[in-house]
Amino acid sequence: MNFEFSAEQNLLRDQARAFLSDNCPNELSRRILEGDTCAADSLWQEIAALGWMGTNIPEEYGGIGLGALELCVIAEEMGRALAPSPFSSSVYLATQALLLAGNEQQKNDWLPKLADGSAVGTFAVAEGPGNVTAHSLECAVTQQKLSGTKFPVPDGCEADFAVVLAKEETEPTLYLVPLGGPTVARKSVTSLDPTRPQATLTFTDAQAQRLGSQGSGFATMDELFNRAAIYFAFEQVGGALVALDHACDYALNRFAFGRAIASYQAIKHKLADMYVAATLARSNCYYGAWALSTDAPELALAAATARVSAMDAFDECAKENIQTHGGMGFTWEFDCQLYYRRSRALAVNLGNKLQWENKLIGALEERGEMLA
Repeated sequence: MNFEFSAEQNLLRDQARAFLSDNCPNELSRRILEGDTCAADSLWQEIAALGWMGTNIPEEYGGIGLGALELCVIAEEMGRALAPSPFSSSVYLATQALLLAGNEQQKNDWLPKLADGSAVGTFAVAEGPGNVTAHSLECAVTQQKLSGTKFPVPDGCEADFAVVLAKEETEPTLYLVPLGGPTVARKSVTSLDPTRPQATLTFTDAQAQRLGSQGSGFATMDELFNRAAIYFAFEQVGGALVALDHACDYALNRFAFGRAIASYQAIKHKLADMYVAATLARSNCYYGAWALSTDAPELALAAATARVSAMDAFDECAKENIQTHGGMGFTWEFDCQLYYRRSRALAVNLGNKLQWENKLIGALEERGEMLA
């Protein structure tokens, strides 16, 4: 079985890396951290012109009709560049939710706009700290009117619509809710990584269209998160590999007591551990990409495996990159902080590590029962 990407997909990788290298330097993230909230607006338009938002949207809805593997390639490069954009919320979550559960009218209304970048979508599940369950869910819909509060919502202040988990007659259901009217109040939430902004959305009798069947909210969300987890895992691996490269470059060029610090055993061990973690995570991401592209029965297992290993790899590489840089790594002037901020932000979307570890255990148990 060949898990390698094709020549065309590798060409796409090279083109994406070259574009992001020229148009998305770390200075762009720094400007956002310093308060320039509009710094990345032109980047979004340039990405839209490349057609990346429509990567796996069918041509009949205005997309370019490629597959999951091509989107995995782009996701890794977006992670390498720490791209400050709502790409993940709009493409991995909102777009995929419409493809999975939307009716023809909803798809025709929104997918062409998502594909050309003229609309941004997001996914609103959380209602504060803790996991949302059928019993804890407070957002409710009555006669197609949604009321309640969701926070934090990724890119909630920028999005044109949100896919919202709410209850209808106690049954958790997904709804498509436009965010532009007076019935939705938006407030920015301070977060560790302002390049991936969060928001509080308060709905007061907001117009809501059911997405999928009544009561199917958690089932659809589970399938959606399994798919999105693989794209996010590729982003995390991309960031981890760059953090590793930065640590290696610094260790080879920083001298102490007449020797490059890379020659000291303590630093060698750090770099080796980072390499092992990143390489293992990338292997698991390839497994996830295969399962996603073939709609394999192992998708839930592959998604949880990729998610947990990528989370661990980015966390370790981001932290050890700071440690390798020593006291300088903690200063504002160095870019180590940017990778650490992004690793923390990506570690809590789609649920925390414990949730995904539990999913992994459940998937392994289910697979064992099937094999038995």
